[in-house]
Amino acid sequence: MASSEEDGTVEEKENNNKKRTKSTVATAWLTFYNIAMTAGWLVLAMAMMRFYIQKGTHRGLYRSIARTLKFFQTFALVEVGHCAIGIVKTSVIVTGVQVCSRIFMVWFITNSIRQIQNEESVILFLVVWTMTEITRYSYYTFNLLRLLPYFIKWARYNLFIVLYPVGVIGELLTIYAALPFVRRSGMYSMRLPNKYNVSFDYYYCLIIVMLSYIPLFPQLYFHMLRQRRRVLHGEVIVEKDD
Repeated sequence: MASSEEDGTVEEKENNNKKRTKSTVATAWLTFYNIAMTAGWLVLAMAMMRFYIQKGTHRGLYRSIARTLKFFQTFALVEVGHCAIGIVKTSVIVTGVQVCSRIFMVWFITNSIRQIQNEESVILFLVVWTMTEITRYSYYTFNLLRLLPYFIKWARYNLFIVLYPVGVIGELLTIYAALPFVRRSGMYSMRLPNKYNVSFDYYYCLIIVMLSYIPLFPQLYFHMLRQRRRVLHGEVIVEKDD
């Protein structure tokens, strides 16, 4: 019996050591990732400010930062993986919707339709994204390092109240501005007849995307409000699993 108990204790210790090692590796990776993303969005913010100071206009701003924006926004797909493997305790669905909607805006709207790149609405959502991401990633970084200043915590759970709706307005106005160009060009669309016997109209797809904001925006917004109450006010909130 003694030998069996000792074997069990050794196994428990080994399992605990493995868990601690995995936790340490995950924390180290998340810290590195969030520092890199904070730095990336700070670079974008400085590039945007420098462009506007030098040129005195927003025209051409998007093209000047497009490569950096596409890299860091696309790299955010890693966050869906973080949720999927469990090193971040956040809904895969919520994270996936947020990240993929951003990537869609960058690659399939703004990057694909050059005629809208100088629209004020593009600058609007870019400014909002930049402020949001600098705040968000710096919050995660300091939280992982256990050095979280209150003003960053406050900014993370208060600025979104204004920034989130303003960003959505910028995105919707940008998609709306793209509609005439998409309709005229027929981009990303498939007309019948074709060898695949499939029809797809990107113009109507964009309209559906715009309409999808009606159910999705309130869900994501109220999710953040619940998180705000929990973090800033210590409320215990029970949410259903997605």
